[in-house]
Amino acid sequence: MRTDLISRRLFLSSVAKATVAATGGAALASCLSQHLTELPRETLLARLSELKAELKAKHGKDATVSDKGPMPDVVFGYALDLSRCVGCRRCVYACVEENNQSRDPQIHWIRVQQMDKRKGVDFAHADPYYQPEKVPEEGHFYVPVACQQCENPPCVKVCPVQATWREQDGIVVIDYDWCIGCRYCMAACPYGARHFNWSEPALPSEAFNATTHYLGNRPRPKGVVEKCTFCIQRTREGRYPACVEVCPVGSRKFGNLLDPKSEIRYIIENKRVLVLKAELNTLPKFFYFYGT
Repeated sequence: MRTDLISRRLFLSSVAKATVAATGGAALASCLSQHLTELPRETLLARLSELKAELKAKHGKDATVSDKGPMPDVVFGYALDLSRCVGCRRCVYACVEENNQSRDPQIHWIRVQQMDKRKGVDFAHADPYYQPEKVPEEGHFYVPVACQQCENPPCVKVCPVQATWREQDGIVVIDYDWCIGCRYCMAACPYGARHFNWSEPALPSEAFNATTHYLGNRPRPKGVVEKCTFCIQRTREGRYPACVEVCPVGSRKFGNLLDPKSEIRYIIENKRVLVLKAELNTLPKFFYFYGT
């Protein structure tokens, strides 16, 4: 390893340790000195065993903690049909349950924006707090927003401790043991897709999802930033994200962008496709389209 890289690692480690001293150390746990991808296999397995014991103690259930990596020749993409979405928010709550998000205070990785059809896609006048008796509401349409899984993610560039990065399958992940909660990534994200844990997450034991991934849906500690990971614990096992499965109108599509026969590729090649804030050159892998 080059001397400048060693010096940089020592600098980042010293910054992290100083932050731990200032905040009480809740965010870094046992992986302080090295990035997850650099850990020896036996060290990582020991950490997974520790996590399993922690989850058992907190939630009274046996948990399966996975560290399964990317599948070869797979880059995940997501597409959402704006002509079908009815704004029911079932995706929001399926995501909460699947990914062990806090209920008190509530954290939502998906935010559904209600738009006025007369104004078109206009986030300045969108309403994320709509509460009609029935949806879809007359004269409106809906634009759900979550992590765009950028190919060129600005959140990754600003992290001072390399706690977040883009995996080979396109998923932008966070090592929650490494995150120091500085929130630079939240400021850098142009989509508002990252969320800070202000308190120890409150999770109903009966709703706790015991099939977890180290980089995904394990309960996150107080003082870290969290985000959507395309349900990494599901998709790396060949399953759909929870929000795709629960959608009652089939507006959500998911698949391998490298597979020319996949539904996601068909949509990109044959539909009118849009991305949010294309001018920023973040290159999202979350696409919006009009199916009808």
